[in-house]
Amino acid sequence: MVTKSNLIYDWNTVKEVPKPAQKIEFDDETLRDGLQSPSVTTPSVAEKIRLLHLMEILGINSADIGLPGAGRAVSSNTLELAKEIAGSKMKIEANCASRTVEADITPIVEISQKAGIPVEAALFIGSSPIRQYAEDWTLDIMLEHTRKAVKFATSNNLPVMYVTEDTTRANPDDIKKLYLTAIENGARRICVCDTVGHITPNGIFQLIGYIKRMLKEGGVKDVKVDWHGHNDRGLSVWNAICALQAGVDRVHGTALGIGERVGNAPLDQMLVNLKLMGWIENDLTKLYEYCKLTSEYTDVPIPAGYPVVGKDAFETATGVHAAAVIKAFKKGDKWLADRVYSGVPASEFGLEQKIKIGPMSGRSNIIFWLSQHSIEAKDELVSRIFEQAKKSKRLLTDDEINNIIKDFPK
Repeated sequence: MVTKSNLIYDWNTVKEVPKPAQKIEFDDETLRDGLQSPSVTTPSVAEKIRLLHLMEILGINSADIGLPGAGRAVSSNTLELAKEIAGSKMKIEANCASRTVEADITPIVEISQKAGIPVEAALFIGSSPIRQYAEDWTLDIMLEHTRKAVKFATSNNLPVMYVTEDTTRANPDDIKKLYLTAIENGARRICVCDTVGHITPNGIFQLIGYIKRMLKEGGVKDVKVDWHGHNDRGLSVWNAICALQAGVDRVHGTALGIGERVGNAPLDQMLVNLKLMGWIENDLTKLYEYCKLTSEYTDVPIPAGYPVVGKDAFETATGVHAAAVIKAFKKGDKWLADRVYSGVPASEFGLEQKIKIGPMSGRSNIIFWLSQHSIEAKDELVSRIFEQAKKSKRLLTDDEINNIIKDFPK
């Protein structure tokens, strides 16, 4: 008997990686860190609000809504986003980036008070020796900045996430002193950062393992650990998954991976992989809209071959591949059509398989296309389209196919 379970032998589950024990949380950095890309256009407040609502639908837990210390305009926009979260009674929580200085924290306090919601202060400071040397910082100065900033934020009723930039190139002793100082003064989250995309999966397990031991040995309880990674070596999605395996509570990312240099970890790809791994149950049918609107609002094009939401992700015109998908459709089995030539089921992400016609296509592509458009697949018409497709250097557009049909004798 044919069943779904015996149609695919899944090597990924022969020795299955256990799902992390902790609840997996996501922090969306699209509206702040993502906009530091040299190539982006900053969305309007209304556009940011639309993206916030899509984040909510996707089950994202929190969003960085700005760095209000950057100036009056940014502070005003950030307040509008906080008010939207409050007014719409959204589940998503707000956080704001801030240097470890009171001048940056004060606007966050004001935004939290005016919006009437908690706004987490993400207080960041560089932690690696190379950064300390470039800035002429001593560890004592950094510890003093940390102590004052965290104490000021918490005394003004802000929850604090303490962020060490460039953690993945920092000395263990410095990390320990910085984190414990922040925690002693009220930080309830610490964020481990791969600011320049330096670390590998092996390094993740060493670093997060060290931090977990440090917290345990220090008797620290009820402090969560975040992971923030960049994609300079193309490892950001893999690294985020490894960070979750190593025990972090929340991973950060941006839509389409937008961000400084080559970008942040693509949050959309993280969500897709974790869903397919069975680690999360988020409804991701709005993922395409989230990515498409981010692309439109920021003027960052989605590459045709981008995973899941790229134009080519679920399209095929190759004869053998298309024929297999068509046979699945003819069986009336959408589950089969979604998987026979795809490792990602399109329907789980609000999309569908598409059969196109081009120079690599067979006649079955044409017959299927015609049937999908309620047009009789007469042999001569199929032959005429087939002939044009073979002459073409690319896929035929729907308009080009329709022009062939229009010129065909009735």
